[in-house]
Amino acid sequence: MSESASATAMRPVTAAPDVFAPGHVGELTQYLPFELVDDVLSETKTMQRRLRDLPSRVGVYFVLALMLFPRLGYARVWRKLTAGLIGLTLPNPSEKALRDLRRRLGPAPFKALFEVVAGPLGQPRTPGVCYRGLRTVAFDGCNSLKVPDTERNRCWLGRIRYRMGFAGYPTIRLMALVETGTRAVLGALLGSAADRDEPTLARRLLILLRPGMLVLLDRAFDAAGFLTDLDGTGAKFLVRARSTRQPPVLALLPDGSFLSDLDGLAVRVIDAQLTVTGADDSRVVDRYRLITTLLNHHQHPAVELIRLYHERWEIEIAYLALRHPILDGQVLRSHDRAGLEQETWALLTLYQLLRMAMVTAVESRPGTDPDRASFTTALHAARDQLVAARGIVPADRPDLLGVIGHAVLATLLPPRRARWSARKVKNATSRYIYRDDGRPTLPTTIIAIDIAVQPPTADPPRRRRSRRRRSAPHPPTRRDRVTALMRDDPRPWNGRELADRLDIKPRNMLTQLAEWTRLGFLARTSAGAYALTTRRDTGDP
Repeated sequence: MSESASATAMRPVTAAPDVFAPGHVGELTQYLPFELVDDVLSETKTMQRRLRDLPSRVGVYFVLALMLFPRLGYARVWRKLTAGLIGLTLPNPSEKALRDLRRRLGPAPFKALFEVVAGPLGQPRTPGVCYRGLRTVAFDGCNSLKVPDTERNRCWLGRIRYRMGFAGYPTIRLMALVETGTRAVLGALLGSAADRDEPTLARRLLILLRPGMLVLLDRAFDAAGFLTDLDGTGAKFLVRARSTRQPPVLALLPDGSFLSDLDGLAVRVIDAQLTVTGADDSRVVDRYRLITTLLNHHQHPAVELIRLYHERWEIEIAYLALRHPILDGQVLRSHDRAGLEQETWALLTLYQLLRMAMVTAVESRPGTDPDRASFTTALHAARDQLVAARGIVPADRPDLLGVIGHAVLATLLPPRRARWSARKVKNATSRYIYRDDGRPTLPTTIIAIDIAVQPPTADPPRRRRSRRRRSAPHPPTRRDRVTALMRDDPRPWNGRELADRLDIKPRNMLTQLAEWTRLGFLARTSAGAYALTTRRDTGDP
């Protein structure tokens, strides 16, 4: 047989008829069928009044496809939707027509779709989903979904101000409730510039909690009013207490924890010291004070709850999947509030669909932890299926796992190992710039975690707040150095001269000089020249 011989392969593609054919997201369409989308469009009154070349249903799937390909423009995403629909006569819309389609839909149908697909996914028997019969969930906020820096976006979201100036982009404030075992989203809401308090935002999601749930919370949620409202839902909670809280000791328990009272709410408090040893002989010592409504120390030992609290960080991995594998670090597209809300609800809907496919695959192998499913594998498999237009409609004998599920099972990650990494950000405006908690600078495998529960000796008196001792003086900032030069030589200084003196790039120096002038720290004496402000410049009496 000649090596240059060729063969022809034919494959059928099943899709919606006529102009509805581009309305799909590949195999994920089976988790978001046409009937569901049509019903949501009818409920939100966004269904087209006459049949167009771009029906509303197609618009819903097109926006979801935009989330799958955040780096591509409208026209290229449309070509991916239609690439596998060979032989069909399909419209070839302009980018303006696709943009108008988005505006016609608005955010309402996407929010409704997310509320339909949102919810817990793991079965109680699935590893990591439950702790002693309680489904573990977590609240947390995310302030790192970047949006275009436009006037309309700033009016809604405000701007983030750091010590050295403003952040480059406004960000959406997202509050979510996540199932820690599968990282599925149970509910979410969007906040504005005025919604800075996380417990206030999370209170609007308490309606999603049920008896049989255990909520894991960080110190930001240690507020007596919020915890009382949370307890009223029937769910239990495990929250890390603020360092300033000194709960009264009502009864000492055998495991070292003690019963206490939180503004009329009966709670149990666990004080413990954790010593973590790394493979490089590094050691980090930290103190945990946890407050919980799990009062039975026989059924819920203190050491178990200390180890369980680590599961709260699973919500951070869910936010990581939104920002990096899906968005690939890209800024959202829209320049106004309606468009941003539409994109965010579509992003959350797509994320939940991928989690549904992943959990379905993992649970087909009993005893497999959902942590081992690769989100990146599922995402790339979903993109491939969309371009090929495969799996849109289930076959006569449907494969419940599908291509995405089989890809996830073929690339299961190894069981998670205990490790840590330094909590640092390589950014001059980071809040961690001077923080040194003793962690190693590179990811390190943990070989031992020693937990010592520390029972109280007596009801501790309330201590006066003392000034924090700084372990080491902070080095002078760039503005401090510029101010010192101008005080030593009180004359107008040129920006490039300052850059040469401080060994800083001229472009960076000029940008900061302009910002400090706007904030009132410096005065501009002439083009490119600056001096320290006087009392007359600042308006001081």
